[in-house]
Amino acid sequence: MKLIFAIVNNDDAHSVSTALTKKGYFATKLASTGGFLMAGNTTFMICCENTSVDDAIATIAQNSHKRQQYVPSAASYSADAAPVSYPVEVSVGGATIFVTDIERFEKI
Repeated sequence: MKLIFAIVNNDDAHSVSTALTKKGYFATKLASTGGFLMAGNTTFMICCENTSVDDAIATIAQNSHKRQQYVPSAASYSADAAPVSYPVEVSVGGATIFVTDIERFEKI
């Protein structure tokens, strides 16, 4: 058995959850926060058979999308003006996925 940790942007969490449920995967959802933008994420923990890992990952990938977003950059300073912050375009979304082995699994 394998344990999949999938960190998904909050904008995609509902569609990922719905798609996983429709395919019969049981997932535990945890609220999490990303370090770079300090934005909200959802971390899914999915336990499945080794043969189902690729299907579960494909389901997550089909329902989590990258998108461009503007965020404020660090302030620029000049000698004669006030600090100015310019927006910078960054890529957000998608999913970060980790797969680990399960030594023991019990559902009580």
